[in-house]
Amino acid sequence: MKRSYTVDMCSGPVLSKMLMFALPLMLSSILQLLFNAADIIVVGRFAGDQALAAVGSTSSIINLLTNIFVGLSVGANVLTARYLGSKEDKELSETIHTAMLLSIISGVILTVIGVVCAKQILIWMQTPDTVLDLAVLYLRIYFAGMTAMMIYNFGSAILRASGDTRRPLYFLTAAGVINIGLNLFFVIKLNLSVAGVALATIVSQSISAILIIICMTREQGVMKLNPKKLKIHKSKLKKIIQVGLPAGIQGSLFSLSNVVIQSSINSFGDVVMAGNSAAANIEGFVYAAMNSFYQTAISFTSQNYGAGNIKRIRKILVTALACVTVTGVFFGGGAYALGKYLLRIYSANDAVIQAGIARMGVICVTYFLCGMMDVMVGMLRGVGCSVLPTCVSLLGACGFRILWIFTIFRMEEYHTIKVLYLSYPASWILTLTVHIICFTVIYKRLLKKQALSNR
Repeated sequence: MKRSYTVDMCSGPVLSKMLMFALPLMLSSILQLLFNAADIIVVGRFAGDQALAAVGSTSSIINLLTNIFVGLSVGANVLTARYLGSKEDKELSETIHTAMLLSIISGVILTVIGVVCAKQILIWMQTPDTVLDLAVLYLRIYFAGMTAMMIYNFGSAILRASGDTRRPLYFLTAAGVINIGLNLFFVIKLNLSVAGVALATIVSQSISAILIIICMTREQGVMKLNPKKLKIHKSKLKKIIQVGLPAGIQGSLFSLSNVVIQSSINSFGDVVMAGNSAAANIEGFVYAAMNSFYQTAISFTSQNYGAGNIKRIRKILVTALACVTVTGVFFGGGAYALGKYLLRIYSANDAVIQAGIARMGVICVTYFLCGMMDVMVGMLRGVGCSVLPTCVSLLGACGFRILWIFTIFRMEEYHTIKVLYLSYPASWILTLTVHIICFTVIYKRLLKKQALSNR
């Protein structure tokens, strides 16, 4: 294993090492978002508002279908980091090979589901007839490349567990540049509209997957991926599922609540749909910046938990919360302040821009609360507690949002797009509070258990 790419998470200063880990991860997440951003910008500027609405309206479905499997990559990250911390080489190697074979299986399953069910799901979401055919075409082509996407996600999760966040950044940089170039070529030169941007995404994701595989097969020592050793080790699969499945279910049910919200947004017409899609895409960059600290919290906590450094976990918590709050306030506030100019990148239609500003005025200025909530979830998963934060999130965020839509939003005087958007910050505050209480109780138990074992 090349030590120059790794970060020692179990000793030394916390802040500088977390930033060293998080900044490349932040840039990687932002580059990954550029895949979809390039799709939306190119179709919005060169294929029209209907194509923009079609591509934008699929994001919640993509998240709904992929999040369970992406959640399993979180399980692979936690387990890999734990075995690195406890220096159990055999268990580590089995985890890596189980996870990478699982990524291929996950990709195939997603392709079948996405291609077969795309139209029916879009109909259930009340997607307008004016954009339905375009949205179905985009979704089916996009899901044809799911295996490459899963390989990259699982592979980068394993590298992150060792502190390596730089090489995934390099791979995404190369793939991202190719994606943008192909977007322009397919849409402007070949006039392929939504099909062109979907094809460009598949090609770029395949490149990033190939690069991650080459990287892992060239690793030295226990982190090396050997294709001949790809095998599902039942004990490791069980542990990956124990951590990753609740994370995936949480992500999917968050997306389900977003699908319900998207269906409500669709009822306001094409202009609001297009403005919402553009604003949500901009917010995605803010979320990616904050989410890097969620992933940092998981890896740092998992390694220190495996090494028995329970007291260091508190320092990790305080540092991660401070970092994500500053990041959320800075980027969220900045995105809203520049919203008019940023939205014009996606559409020249003033009505679409105003619709986007309406969303950003609620979401962007409160987005730091979502970041804090996610960090608390990462801390809980890092100490092996994955079911509890999932249950809390389902009730406090997903359940609350759906309840909001079917109660408050249904009232005639509150049936506005702003009231619909307010369901987000309200759910973040509720869920964050409960997560803090849960972590406090669990952390005290860990300290007590360690004190008793040291006697």
